[in-house]
Amino acid sequence: MVSVCVATYNGEKYIRQQLESILPQLSDRDEVVVSDDGSTDGTLKSIESLEDERIRIVHHEKKREVVSWDYATHNFENTLRQAKGDFIFLSDQDDVFMPNKISRMLEILKGGATLVVCDSSICDDELRVLHPSLFAVEGKTQTLLGAFLHNRLLGCCMAFRRELLSYALPFPETRVGHDLWLFLMARTYGTVAFIDEPLHLYRRHEGTVTTSGTTTNYPLWFRLEYRLYILFAYLRKIMRL
Repeated sequence: MVSVCVATYNGEKYIRQQLESILPQLSDRDEVVVSDDGSTDGTLKSIESLEDERIRIVHHEKKREVVSWDYATHNFENTLRQAKGDFIFLSDQDDVFMPNKISRMLEILKGGATLVVCDSSICDDELRVLHPSLFAVEGKTQTLLGAFLHNRLLGCCMAFRRELLSYALPFPETRVGHDLWLFLMARTYGTVAFIDEPLHLYRRHEGTVTTSGTTTNYPLWFRLEYRLYILFAYLRKIMRL
C-alpha cells in the first residue's frame, strides 16, 4: 500500500493540479493523506471537489514556531503519523508528479532501499522549465557530512519505506527540516538511493517555503547556528540522550 502525504496551507491555487497528477498513479487501495494547517482560502473545498475516496483530510493544530520551515515540518509530521502505507511519498501542495514517478520510485524501494530521492525540474509558477535538472544545478546531497554542510534535499522528491518512521519520529522541535531529518535517519540506519531522472516538477513561486534552486539570504551567523543545532539534534538522537 502506498501513502502520499501532503501538507497544505492556503494552497488553493495549485493543490488540485498536484492531486490530479498523483491520483492516476495510485491503485484503489492506496491513499492520499492531506494534513491542513488551518487554511483560510479554498484549499479544502478544492480538495473535496475531487470526490475521491482515497483522499483523507486531517487537521493540524498549528502553534507558533521558531523558524518558517518549522510549520511545514510539523504539518508533515502530522500527516506521516496518520499514514497507513508500507511505502510513503511526500508531496508539497504546489508541485506536479511526473506520470511515472510513483512506479519508478516504488521499484527502487521494493528492491530494498530505505529512502529514494529523485531528480526534479525547476519550474516557474506556470510550470515552464527553468532548469531541467536540480541535481545538475546544485548537485546531490549524498553523505551525512554533505547534509550538515550544504543541504539541498527536497522532501517532495523523497519516498521511503515505512520502517524509517520508527527512527525519524518524533521530529526535532525546531530548526531541522523534515526532509533533512528523514535523510539523516535513512543514511544512519538504512540505505539511500538516487534516481538521476527528473520525475518531479518543482514549482518556484513567491510563496515557496524552501530555497532550493535559489540563493539563500540567511546571514552567516544564522547558517552556522542552524548547522550546530542540526548536529546536536542528530547526536542526541543517535545517542538517545
